[in-house]
Amino acid sequence: MTDREIPDDVLDCIIIGAGPAGLTAALYASRSAMKTLILEGSSTVSQVTVTDMVENYPGIPEVSGFDLHDRLRTQALAFGATAKMEDVISMENTPLGLSHGWTVNTNIASYRALSVIAATGARWRSLGVPGEKELMGRGISYCATCDGPFYRDRSVAVVGGGNTAVQEALYLTKFAEKVTIVHRRDRLRAAAILQDRAFSNEKIDFCWDGIVERIEGTGGVSGLRVKKMKGNGEYVTLPVEGVFIFIGLDPLTEYLMGVVNTDKDGYIIADSRMRTSEKGVFAAGDCIAKSLRQIVTACGDGATAAYEAELYVDELKGRPY
Repeated sequence: MTDREIPDDVLDCIIIGAGPAGLTAALYASRSAMKTLILEGSSTVSQVTVTDMVENYPGIPEVSGFDLHDRLRTQALAFGATAKMEDVISMENTPLGLSHGWTVNTNIASYRALSVIAATGARWRSLGVPGEKELMGRGISYCATCDGPFYRDRSVAVVGGGNTAVQEALYLTKFAEKVTIVHRRDRLRAAAILQDRAFSNEKIDFCWDGIVERIEGTGGVSGLRVKKMKGNGEYVTLPVEGVFIFIGLDPLTEYLMGVVNTDKDGYIIADSRMRTSEKGVFAAGDCIAKSLRQIVTACGDGATAAYEAELYVDELKGRPY
């Protein structure tokens, strides 16, 4: 297959998602002179854009998540990548001349490419308890950076015990009078430095061994009903006006179901070279099955995926590397 046999509208690489993984992939792909399109949908907004402060990105001791994302995007576009705000609905294998490629269908159009990098990340998981859907946006939030200022001098609860939950609880102390961390275990899972900060913050209280049973209120949150897992299993009601939920993530991979192999939770199975079960489809960042999901690991995934996509496309075109 040669360049002359490839239709003009066929791209070298489509990158689905515009978080750190997708933007790093776009930077590396476009810098290698690949015709690159980034599809950044409203349903796959990167978590980094709503992160108050990033302090563990190597070489940048402290930067807001929004500013870091803006820098990554600007750098990727500077090398020639293009970006469109469209939500990907599905993708399918497509014959292209002497080889095959992929068609990516969005809510607006369809695009063809020789390779695809899936970097759509994950969304926050919901509790699935009574009151959550009814009070969404009226006291229920999944983003402290977005909604924290609305709770100045009020009492709020943070559900979860990992890094994100504790980070967001610390952020909320800038506004709230009291922040109660509700965790189903008797100890936090967050990094030691975050635990130390939380335990030493006089505005933060803890509700240990607690499972949220119901979010109370009409028109707005008035309380959080929690069942205690130890003792007699009694119930307590926390008088809070806001509930911030950080209990984990679900991968944004619906558009790939049945296309590539995923694990039982929907995370894409990719090897160390970011290759999926289908030729020409690579994956990077929080949407893949792996042990650590951080900005720096997402960037590494994105760089690897772009490099492997470049090798794959060059091989299709019969180019020596």
